[in-house]
This record gives sequence, structure tokens and C-alpha cells, in this order.
Amino acid sequence: MSRLLSRADFAAAVFKRDDYRCVMCREPAEDAHHLIDGGLWPDGGYYIENGVSVCSVCRVAAEKTLISPDELRKRAGIKTFLLPEHFDAALNYDKWGNIIVNKTRRSPGELFYEPNVQKVLREAGLLGLFDGRVKYPRTMHFDWSENLQNDDRRLLTEKYFEGEEMVVTEKFDGENTTMARDYIHARSLDSKDHPSRGWVKQLHGQIRHEIPENWRICGENMYAVHSIAYEALRSYFYVFNIWERGECLSWDETVEFSELFGLKCVAVLYRGPWDRQKLIDLAAGIDRGQCEGYVARVARRFRAHEFSRVVGKFVRQGHVQTSEHWMSGSVVPNKLAGKEE
Repeated sequence: MSRLLSRADFAAAVFKRDDYRCVMCREPAEDAHHLIDGGLWPDGGYYIENGVSVCSVCRVAAEKTLISPDELRKRAGIKTFLLPEHFDAALNYDKWGNIIVNKTRRSPGELFYEPNVQKVLREAGLLGLFDGRVKYPRTMHFDWSENLQNDDRRLLTEKYFEGEEMVVTEKFDGENTTMARDYIHARSLDSKDHPSRGWVKQLHGQIRHEIPENWRICGENMYAVHSIAYEALRSYFYVFNIWERGECLSWDETVEFSELFGLKCVAVLYRGPWDRQKLIDLAAGIDRGQCEGYVARVARRFRAHEFSRVVGKFVRQGHVQTSEHWMSGSVVPNKLAGKEE
């Protein structure tokens, strides 16, 4: 098992493993370079498998992502593929957590909009590879979450919630959907047309020109029945957060702007100070026939790289996690309360 090291021990171990030479050019090593930036790890990422020895020239190239983490791992003989818990092992990432789709396209990661990352990518001439589409981040499970699947992860710590005002909202059984001015997509950035997405695409067409540049509205497409059949929805789309570049708006701002766009927000189940027992009790009392679970977040604004630390979810036992299989059958619409919106 990988062991977290101190900063000094990390550098010493990396230099010793690499014989004190740059893994790329074999010049004397000058830096123990993080393959995946430390800011993307809740614990700093000081694991020997996340470091390589580089000279000053190769360090700059690696910072600019002109040398990939995969190439650096190969040169260093690293066999253990180590990523932050909330990352997807099936995806290919650069140092800053951007997703490398192919040679000509990347998707912005958690640090993409940070000034220092923008600077190095601009200097490398790579900003043109990004089209703005952002894959929605993985939401970590609380310890008391009941229905973990093979690729689910638990929160490593709750310390980032301490002293914070929290907002707990109902977790709907729909399809994660992102709207921006120039595009709309499901959790998959390359999501294709499907009858269940027609309604929300029509909605996007009505409001897209009102969405500011570099904003993303993220919510649940509730048109089709997945595991829960809803009988009285207020809309087929519910907002759960809104992003301005690399920052998630506060809950109050989310509600305000959703109203301006004419959109509904997910229902609030609790708002107040962080209280672990309160959230456990809330989980025990949910309607297990009509509620998948809940999502808890800090009420304030937060940066993208904070997401895995300040957002958590509870999913009840017995709920079948939505997967692509529901798309292969006939689409059964959920029911709206009153006239369709």
C-alpha cells in the first residue's frame, strides 16, 4: 500500500529511487516533481509513486504538460498507477488534473482556471485544446452511505465541514446534465442524442443565450423514469449547482440565478451548521420509496479543487444506481404536478 510521506521524505525517497538524476535526460536532478499536482490531493499527494526526479529544464516542460505523467512514470519505472481518490482511473490526466481526451482535445480539470495553471498552459500554447466542456466531478460518500458500488469512494475526512454552514438537498434519481451558453451534455462529455434528453435540450435552447460566458448550470434531467417513478415533479430539470469558471456559486446565489433563469432548484432538506449526527438522523428518516438520498455541501462559494472535500452524499440501501441500461429500453416519462413546465 502507498504510504504518505512528509515533504522532505518525499523528495529524499524520489531522488534516491531515481539515482539523483532526471528521469528524462539523466542530468543531475533538481526537483522532486509531483506527477499529479499536490493541490488535487486532500493530503498533499506526497507519495513516492506520485513523484519523479527532474532537472530544471524538464521540470518546466512537465509543468507545461509537454511531458505527460504517463511518460514520466514509464521513465521512472513506476508500476503503481496512483491517482487522487476522486479521480476516475479510466481517464487520462495531465499534471493539473485536466482530462486528456486525445492529441487535439482536453477537458478542463479542477485547477484549470487557477491563474498559475492558465499561465503555464498559455506559455505552452495549449489553451486552444480546451473547449470548455467540464466533466462533473465525483461526489464522495459519507461513512453512513448505504449503497456503495465498485467505483464509489468514501470521504477521507470530514474536517473540511467543521465550522461551516451546510445545505443538504434531495438527491434525485435522474441524469446529471450540464448546460452552458454553447453546449449541453450529460455526465459523459460525448453524450449522444436520446429521447430522454429531448425535453432538457429544448429547455436549453430557450435559455442558452441568457447564460453568461464561462458559466455552467448543473442539474438533474428528470424526464425519464430510472429506478424511481416520480408522480408530482415541479419540472423535468432541477438545478443543484452553478459554476462561474472554476468556482461553484454559493447556495443563495444558486437559488437567485436559478430563479432568474426560470429554473427550479433541488429541495433543501436541512440548512444549518455542520452536525454529523444531524445528517445521520436525516438519512435514517428519508422516504425510502421516493428519495434516493441526499447531497450535502458547504453553503459558501468554493473552488473546483475543493469539491471532493466540501461536498458529500448519502445513498440509501436498495436503490439501484442509475446506469446506461435504462437507456436501451422504452422511455417512460415521470409525471409533473399540474401543467408541464
